[in-house]
This record gives sequence, structure tokens and C-alpha cells, in this order.
Amino acid sequence: MPDITTRIIGLLVAAIFVALAARRLRLPYTVGLVLAGVAMALSPVHTGIRLTHDLIFFLLLPPLLFEAALCIHWPALRRDLLPVIALSTLGVAIAAATVAAGLVLLLGWQVAPALVFAVLIAATDPVAVIALFKDLGIGGRLLLLVETESLLNDGVAAVFFSLALTWAAAGGGVLPSASSTVQTFGVAAGGGLVIGAGCGLLAILIAGRTCERVVETALTAVTAYGSFYMAEHFHVSGVLATVASGLVMGNLGLLRPGQDGGLSGGGRAAVESFWEFAAFLANSLVFLLIGLAVADISLVRLGPAKLAAIIALVLAGRALTVYPICALFWRSRLAIPARQQHVLFWGGLRGALALALALALPVGMPRRDEIVVATFGVVVFSVVVQGLTMQPLLWLLKTNE
Repeated sequence: MPDITTRIIGLLVAAIFVALAARRLRLPYTVGLVLAGVAMALSPVHTGIRLTHDLIFFLLLPPLLFEAALCIHWPALRRDLLPVIALSTLGVAIAAATVAAGLVLLLGWQVAPALVFAVLIAATDPVAVIALFKDLGIGGRLLLLVETESLLNDGVAAVFFSLALTWAAAGGGVLPSASSTVQTFGVAAGGGLVIGAGCGLLAILIAGRTCERVVETALTAVTAYGSFYMAEHFHVSGVLATVASGLVMGNLGLLRPGQDGGLSGGGRAAVESFWEFAAFLANSLVFLLIGLAVADISLVRLGPAKLAAIIALVLAGRALTVYPICALFWRSRLAIPARQQHVLFWGGLRGALALALALALPVGMPRRDEIVVATFGVVVFSVVVQGLTMQPLLWLLKTNE
């Protein structure tokens, strides 16, 4: 048996045992995976699989994005589209500006690396929170806000990261004008959405000509990865392309009543089961590998005081994103209750995308090692500390929709 196959099977076995143990101990599954990864790294066991940008970005990220988008109902999203867009666009800008300013003024970083780190760390990944919501039976508007804001937030942060990295690579001189930034962002984001929606529509048209559930399931897999790769090939947002394709296939296929023009009845069940397993597989590998990688990274390289300051800046950026933006809708029908705002703030965990972007930084970039260490530190804090305290917070706030 090939060595890589043996290693992957070993990680899956570990993930199964962690899932069973986490359920028994009432711990968030992702927290258990990270801790198990750290324990494996400190043991004589060697998996031989490293966490890399390509592994996360091109193999594990598309199924995570597609599976989440596949189950979002467009009518529900349309009702809250304005606050979701505000949180995932203006919110990314506010969070990034807060972190970048803090790094420059408090820690003495240069503007270019500070901005690059600030943008990549603005990408949220509340996988642990969403899994906890489902375990506790929390759904409705709160689940929609957390999940959709994260999906769009990831796409926007990835586009801003590309712009910031290009500017930094050019020497970090005069910042580009607002109009050119908006234009570049519009092309990258809009192009990704158009490609994703087109791939989703094409897949639905093909699915409507067959009742073979295996073919329908294969179509969703091809669409998830195909939209991502096609968008990246044309230098637009692969993240937003996969999100758009998932929304289209979900609402015109999986979630659409009846069989006319969508997936067949058997196809819906097969697609739902397949993507539930695909998300479990991708999440298991991501968080186990995070734990394995953290054990090999010297988090003390920054020093505990600097790392704590960076984590505090990230939390401050998140707070300045959630509360002021939610205040804009205070007197409207879109008002978000204070208890839900607290969940949005504390549930803004960081994860796979932030790590993928950090690992993609060129070797010669100033403060690259510090950025990677800081990213791992923030991710571990958010997954372990915020992940473990999320359930008590939900109980305290009586958030039981």
C-alpha cells in the first residue's frame, strides 16, 4: 500500500476516535482534533503529511465552502443580505484597519507586512461554532448570519489579501487610490461570482437530464472544484466562485421542492450524504494538521506579550466590526438583537483560510515568519479558547432559537 495512503488512513482513524471521544466528553469536535494533533506531534507517531498552502487552498477549502453554501436558503439569505454584505465587506476593512494600525503603532511593524497580516487574519471560519449550533439545535436567523457572513467574509478577505500582497511586493509605496482598489476588487469578486453562478447553472441543466444519483453527486463535486479552479485560472476569486456555485446548486437543486429542473429525489439524498461526509473529511484533516503543525512551530518566537497583544488586536477588530455595523440597523426591521451580536463577535473564529494565506507568503517577505507564527497563534486561540467557551456563552445568553 502506498505510504501516503497509509498516512491518510491513519489520520482518518484518529479523526474517528476523536469524534467519538468529543461526543462523549461534550467537547467541540474541532477543538478535540487540534488537541489530538498536538498530542500526535509530541508522540513518536509521524504522519509525514505537512500543512501547506496548496493542500488547504486547492484540496480542502473547496469542499468546505461548497458544503456550507449548498444548504443556505436564498429566501432567508435575501432577507438579511444587507447586514451580511455590510459585515463581510465593510467589516473586513474595519477589522483589517484596526489590526494593521495596532501592529504599526504598538509593535513597530512596517505598514506592508502589518496590512498583509491584518487582511489575512480578517477571514473568519466558525466551523466549530456552527457544529455546536447544530448539536444544540440552534438554527434560524443566528445560524444564517454566522454561516453566510463567514462565507462571504472569506471571499472578500482573500481578494483584499491578493491586493495587499501585490502592493507589498511592489515595494509598499504609495497606497493605490480608492477608485482603483474598488475597481480591482469588483473585477476579482464579480468575476468569481459570475463564474461560480455559471458553473452552478450548467451543472443544474445537466443534472435535469438524468435521474442517476451517482451522476448527480459527481456533478456537484466537479462543480465545487471546477468553479474554484476556473476562477483562479482567470485570476478572480475562487472562494466566491465556489460559494456562488454552491448557492445556485443548493437552491435550484438540493433545496428546490419537486423534481422539475432540479435534482432527483434519490439525487438529493445522495448529494446531502456525500457532502456531509466530504465536510467531515476536510475538517478532520485541516484541524488535525493544524494541531500537528502548531507543535512544530515556536509560538514563543514572537514572545508571549506580543502574541497576546496581536490576539487582543484581532478581537478588538472583530468587536469594531460587529457592534458598530449592527448598530446601523438598530431602528430597522433588520435589527440584530444584542445577544446575537455577542455570538457573532465571539464566534468569529479563524481557521483554514487564514492559515492557507499565511503559508502562501513569499519566503523573502519582511516579517514572514512572524506573520506565520502570529496566524497559528490566533487560530489556536480562537479554536481552543473561543471554541471551548462558546457553549457556556450560548447558555448564558439563552440563545436557543
